[in-house]
Amino acid sequence: MVFGLAALISFAIVFASVPPLRMLALRLGFVDRPNQRKIHNKPIPLMGGAAIFVGCVIAMFIFIGFTPLTWTIVTGGTLLVLVGLLDDGAKAKGRDFPVWPRVILYMGAASIPTLFHIRIAGIANPFTDLFISFPDWFSWLTTMLWVFGLINMINFIDGVDGLASGVCTLSALTLLIVALIKGQPSTAILAVIVAGTCFGFLVHNFYPARIFMGDAGATFLGYTLAVIAVDGTFKRATFITLLVPLLALGLPIFDTAYVMLRRLISGKGLHHADKLHTHHILMKWGLSQVQTVSFLYLIAALFALLSIILLLAIG
Repeated sequence: MVFGLAALISFAIVFASVPPLRMLALRLGFVDRPNQRKIHNKPIPLMGGAAIFVGCVIAMFIFIGFTPLTWTIVTGGTLLVLVGLLDDGAKAKGRDFPVWPRVILYMGAASIPTLFHIRIAGIANPFTDLFISFPDWFSWLTTMLWVFGLINMINFIDGVDGLASGVCTLSALTLLIVALIKGQPSTAILAVIVAGTCFGFLVHNFYPARIFMGDAGATFLGYTLAVIAVDGTFKRATFITLLVPLLALGLPIFDTAYVMLRRLISGKGLHHADKLHTHHILMKWGLSQVQTVSFLYLIAALFALLSIILLLAIG
């Protein structure tokens, strides 16, 4: 009952807040303008990230309260949303936000979970009681790299109407099931809130999109999903269960790895935007936006199913 109510409230907050934010963004000129790399042909409002953040935070405090987990999301999420809005504002004016300040701020956000003792603590042996604790520095490093990676990975796949919001919905639902199987109610509540938030936004963001989440929304969702994975599966993972969150978030991880490899081979800078992402390739092959997104939803769902089967098999 509580999970359904949490999903419903987070959905309703985002669904209701998008239209006024969309009108505000149009009035302020806070829009993503078409260019040779973009696939849309008219300016699209960019304030969706604010709706996602507000919906998630309000629902968290209602259903989870003030805990290290919620403060982790609020503290790191606020930083990322502010940076993302600055980045989105620069794009609306036809400028690029500098890369290195953004990377440094992303790393700062990625370190916040460790301050609230949400970190990858070590590796357990599933057949014995042996637990191998990581040294503090290695625990902090692996946690920061994981969170930093997901912040960017979700941002990378946000290139087609409804793709990032739909994939994040599927990933959050997968992490919800994983948390329920492992008996982690707080993590499960947060996961269902993220799923409700993403779905509330997806209604407005599916093709033809009436609003984009922008960097503010994509980085916040990447951060939140990364924290859920650490708080749930990663915190005391076994060698085998390390694969569970990797599969649950398999599509953005695979897409990022593929793009980075292609950029290395072609000699391009890793941070330079291009049309090497999976969705760009599928559309070059002749698929429409809806077909591309539907196909990638299917791939994400298959990754999710594999992660759940793996967890049940070793459970």
